[in-house]
Formats: sequence, C-alpha cells, structure tokens
Amino acid sequence: MSASVILWIVIAGLIVGAIARLLVPGRDPVGFLGTLVIGVGGAFLGFWIGGALVGKHSVNENPWLWAIAGAVILVLASRLLTYRRRRMFSCRW
Repeated sequence: MSASVILWIVIAGLIVGAIARLLVPGRDPVGFLGTLVIGVGGAFLGFWIGGALVGKHSVNENPWLWAIAGAVILVLASRLLTYRRRRMFSCRW
C-alpha cells in the first residue's frame, strides 16, 4: 500500500468517526486515536454488514452511508463497554 492510500484511509476514518460521534448523543471516553479506530473499523464493519444485507453493488453506491452506520454501531458498542467498566469500578464502600 502506498503512503497516499494510507493517508486517505486515515482522513476518511477521522471524518467518519467524527460524524458517528456527533450522531450519537452523550460523552465519549475516546480521543483522537479512538475516533480514528472507530471510523476505520466502522467503515469495514459497515461494508461487511451492508454487503451481507443488500449486496455489494448497493454498498458501492453509498459508501459513506454504510461507513457511518458501521461507525455508529462501534460508538454504541464502545459506550456500552466503557459504561459497564466505569460502573463496575465505581463502587462506594
């Protein structure tokens, strides 16, 4: 993979991750790198789910929509995991 392809993946991941974090209300415990991981991982997840549900042709027509949908799923999953962890360790004796 060339450096320009990696750069485009990073830029698109940041954009998708930021949009997904804006669409889901509430505070996020992730920072810059978390947003990047959520964006790139969400794009892969969205393309995989979209390809299974509606076919690859429809996913290729609307790639940003499926990437954002996958990233929203990852944002919700990360909040669910971090909420449980915070609640588990916040016991007051």
